[in-house]
Amino acid sequence: MSRRTLRALTLAASVTWAELRHDPAHAALFAGRLLPARDRHPLPPAERRPSASARPTGPVPTPPGRRILPVPGRVLHLVPEGLPERHTNATARTQALARAQSAAGLDPHVVTRIGFPLDHGVFDARPLHLLDGVPQHRLLPRWLPYDPAAALNRQAELTARLVERLRPSVLHVGGDAGDGLVALALRETYGLPVVHEVRWTEQEDHGSGHEGHGSGQKGRPSRKRGRSRRNDSRPAGSEWETHCLREADAVLTASRAMKTEIVSRGVPEERVHIAPEAVDPAFLDPLPDGTALRADLGIEPGEHVVGTVGNLTRPEGIGTLLEAAAELRRRGVPVRLLLMGEGPERRALETLAARLGLTGAMVFTGRVPHDRLRAHHAVLDVFTVPRIEEHPHPAAPPLAAVEAMASGLPLLASDLPAMTELVDPGVNGLLLPPNSTPAWAEALDMLLSTPKKRQAWGTAARATIVRDRSWERIATTTLDVYRTLGCA
Repeated sequence: MSRRTLRALTLAASVTWAELRHDPAHAALFAGRLLPARDRHPLPPAERRPSASARPTGPVPTPPGRRILPVPGRVLHLVPEGLPERHTNATARTQALARAQSAAGLDPHVVTRIGFPLDHGVFDARPLHLLDGVPQHRLLPRWLPYDPAAALNRQAELTARLVERLRPSVLHVGGDAGDGLVALALRETYGLPVVHEVRWTEQEDHGSGHEGHGSGQKGRPSRKRGRSRRNDSRPAGSEWETHCLREADAVLTASRAMKTEIVSRGVPEERVHIAPEAVDPAFLDPLPDGTALRADLGIEPGEHVVGTVGNLTRPEGIGTLLEAAAELRRRGVPVRLLLMGEGPERRALETLAARLGLTGAMVFTGRVPHDRLRAHHAVLDVFTVPRIEEHPHPAAPPLAAVEAMASGLPLLASDLPAMTELVDPGVNGLLLPPNSTPAWAEALDMLLSTPKKRQAWGTAARATIVRDRSWERIATTTLDVYRTLGCA
């Protein structure tokens, strides 16, 4: 038995044993995920164990270390997960940014959180994985602590060893407060600057119903006079995120609205920089012919197709889109809805569609693989983001909208802070009142009845992405930030 296999077995055993003590059902599921693929096929996916994703309850102790001579331009990205085991917007963004940074002359490395990917039920104990030339380092001890505080402490110790071997000049946090606290502890040891990238805030997560730990922990971040307008109802996890953002040498975020929110939490404005969502260059290629897929999906010739991509949850406002489509069909407009995604609201949406008489005018595709997304874009006439006003992430722009615009689709979106930075009304799309069925019906009727306007708005949408949201441009932004910190 190889040392790598033995390491994987012992680490998997530690995770399973800890789960067995705390959650026997999840332990059985996790153990099943370690079976050969042919045997585990019927099993549902094993989610990350709760302790590893729990909000931190205190600062991470400074790990011991020796003095290093940083290599200019070498970047260490600290993230929770990575490709190819986990394909999310966050993991795809990290990989795309690292590749673009490499093309810009930087030397990026990625380190994933302690235990990944074995704590996801992926039996792989390689300490180093090369993905498209980007080194991805794994922190895989012989035994994985179950307690979140102990796990973060051990993560800091293991990352310190990696820092001494790689000698990066900057620590780039792409995860949550846990990764941020580890980076701050490493800064104390090695004097390296910390750049914290945040795509949404835990304060917004609180609005979606996620609960944090109690806020009475010893060692809680202190308030510095004049630096914070603290909300005592904010969960402790959000306070630690705020602490990380205030203490970081620079902060990157995806929109002006998010920057405003971060500054309101006491982070100096001059330290917050915008690095928006960007797209893979493949999304800028001409769309494939959608004729065959239209037929496969049961879309009749001459039908207009309106679609969206995302989780089927109440905040996404898809019910408003269904009601607007029903109104159009009452007017005789041949419209078909294409809903790409899964989520807890699917059954309720199917029930609503039946009540509105839309059963034969809707297509639920489920989750569409990313490499098939452009084929589905080719079927659409209009892309929509009908989010409700109470959306938990009003300042975070959806990547799906950026990708649709890159494909040359006009965009109809709810008038929320994040969308005002994407949509130029009357040029590449329209902003509409959230939850307003009449407004959405009128906008869709107007756009579906004017093909020249659809084409013009789609062309302008693509030009917006080409101008502002290429990975080359985002990599240049990060390089400029690093230079201001003297590390590139």
